[in-house]
Amino acid sequence: MSIQKSLQKILMMIKERDTNLAEFFQNLHPSDFAEIVEDLSDEQKSELFNLLSDEEAALVIQEMEELDQVVLFQLLTKKRASAILKEMATDDAADLIAELPEEDARELLKLIDEDAEEIRGLLKYPEDSAGGIMTTEYISFPENMVVEEAIRRLRDLATDAETVYYVYVVDEETRLIGVLSLRELIASADGTRLSEFMRKNVIQVPADMDQEEVARVVSKYDLLAVPVVDDRDRLLGIITVDDILDVIEEEATEDIYRRVGASEPEGVGLVEATVWNSIGRRLPWLIITLFGGLLSGSVIGAFENTLQSIVVLAFFIPVIMDMGGNVASQSSTVFVRGVATGEIEGSDSWRYFYKEIRVGLSMGLITGATVAVAAVGAARLFNLSSLLGLVVGIAMFTTVTLGAVIGTLVPLLFSQAGIDPAYASGPLVTTIKDVTGLLIYFSIATLFMPLL
Repeated sequence: MSIQKSLQKILMMIKERDTNLAEFFQNLHPSDFAEIVEDLSDEQKSELFNLLSDEEAALVIQEMEELDQVVLFQLLTKKRASAILKEMATDDAADLIAELPEEDARELLKLIDEDAEEIRGLLKYPEDSAGGIMTTEYISFPENMVVEEAIRRLRDLATDAETVYYVYVVDEETRLIGVLSLRELIASADGTRLSEFMRKNVIQVPADMDQEEVARVVSKYDLLAVPVVDDRDRLLGIITVDDILDVIEEEATEDIYRRVGASEPEGVGLVEATVWNSIGRRLPWLIITLFGGLLSGSVIGAFENTLQSIVVLAFFIPVIMDMGGNVASQSSTVFVRGVATGEIEGSDSWRYFYKEIRVGLSMGLITGATVAVAAVGAARLFNLSSLLGLVVGIAMFTTVTLGAVIGTLVPLLFSQAGIDPAYASGPLVTTIKDVTGLLIYFSIATLFMPLL
């Protein structure tokens, strides 16, 4: 059934107060259901969730965006909201509580009683850390447990666990000492202790690790879940691959915004954000670019006599500026992406920088020679010396090389200072490149002017 047809059917069921949603819910994925909820009015949302069971409502809410979750929870009574919260996965419930107004969050935590302690435990970690995105709904057994007992226990615990693909083995102090897959557990003979066939070299992450670094670990080792431990290697929780996909999307979105000198609105969707909210998140970097443009204009003004003497120089300004800008953008984008994926890290950063200098020199040589030929043709057209080709060629060569250097060096320095290099890959690099490119071009032209 299409989303549109499902929407029409849901609207009809709301209108008729049809409480028999179980069969309909089974034939519609919670993610599709969540998409339909977005198109409902607040009143319709409230009525619909009153028709759903607590478990069904929890499944749908977990698929919704955090902002939509907050809006929905504020439409429900506290008693109803707490009942749904109990059915949600612990990590999803903690994320939702963190987004709610403080008073609402405190009241809901009081209502959910026994589950509140686990949620509070997750809330103490920064939201962008391993501890902030982990869930405590995992399966762990002691090392001396035998296979048949583990399988029997697994059947009882499976429905409440986030995933059963991995079973973690812990000692008496809940320190993580091994891991085994569901396949390994099922394939092992009865009577075998878990410690006899568990894998001891467990890939694990500390609770304070940044979520972006966790995503790299999961990607590198092709894991479906990764355990989170404290400083004494005690198992705290696990992070599943579905949460990692959300992290990757979030981090990529953040980098894209930063690269163009913008940021995502907080606490509100893109469509709902006010004009002033959007302006406030874009204008600061534009002001920097504006002053950069004024500085570039002052450079041109300083070489006014050179331009008046050889007007054809103005023809090549856009060409040289654009080429320098394109090279700087390419260099910064490749470097920032390399840092984000972990391909460039530590001492590799400077090694890559020196390689990028060579790349810039090579591209500068090729583009410089090409534009020099065009400049020689222009010189003959305006009865000027063919040395114009040398001037423009050298300027292009230098500007392209410098574009590669600036495009890599600026984000590299940001990275070394512990600042996200994506901040440096947009307006800042463009501004620096524009000013230096013009200075180079007109300085070379002024130097050779007596010969032109």
